[in-house]
Amino acid sequence: MGRAVLDAASDREDVDVVAGVNRDPEADASDADPQVPIEPAREFGRVLRERDPDALVDFSGPSSSQNYVAVCAEAGVACVVGTTGFDDRGESALDAASDHVPVLRASNFSRGVQALLDAVEAAVGDLPEYDVEVTETHHNGKRDAPSGTAKTVVDRIESTRDGDGRRVHGREGDAPREPGEIGVHARRAGGVRGEHEVLLAGGDEELRLAHRAGSRAVFAEGALDAADWLAGRDPGRYEFSEVVGV
Repeated sequence: MGRAVLDAASDREDVDVVAGVNRDPEADASDADPQVPIEPAREFGRVLRERDPDALVDFSGPSSSQNYVAVCAEAGVACVVGTTGFDDRGESALDAASDHVPVLRASNFSRGVQALLDAVEAAVGDLPEYDVEVTETHHNGKRDAPSGTAKTVVDRIESTRDGDGRRVHGREGDAPREPGEIGVHARRAGGVRGEHEVLLAGGDEELRLAHRAGSRAVFAEGALDAADWLAGRDPGRYEFSEVVGV
């Protein structure tokens, strides 16, 4: 994703990437933009002081992301976070940073996914008695499961049903569906960029709502839109839906 952000930024006039950091000090950055220095993560504080960016765009990991955001909070740098897999402690760290700088964390920076969330909310509201199953597929290197986007979809389903429902992750053995369950399934294979499908079924009919990303550029463009929108705003937590006006 870091490389995708660099590539997307090189084609835009509204943003400039002034530096990058990499958690892997041995990573080969030879094919990166020569105008964008790639520094080891341990130098992040110095990079902020020397380069004075308006916003951070982070796609790393929960632990490193918390560190980056904390350093940005001290430096007064807005934070756009695309990292997923945060636990409650990680979310609390983002909340703490948002007391000092604007923070926008999204599980997905696709405009299409924002539309999917609205469509899911409408469909679940209109079909309250229908069974719901959520399936997501990602590349074989993705660490967290289910994906952050799938969790966001399920959160939206639960909020539409007033918190009613129990998440069931996969099924095995004697496992008939119970009323109100929300099935959640994660698949990891090949180089799939990201697929999410919501199945609603009742009686003799079914409704499927799906989104497929063909390239990481979709997420990179959205993250850059968020950075451009977030820079200079008041401290606090923000949502990607505010950026795209959904």
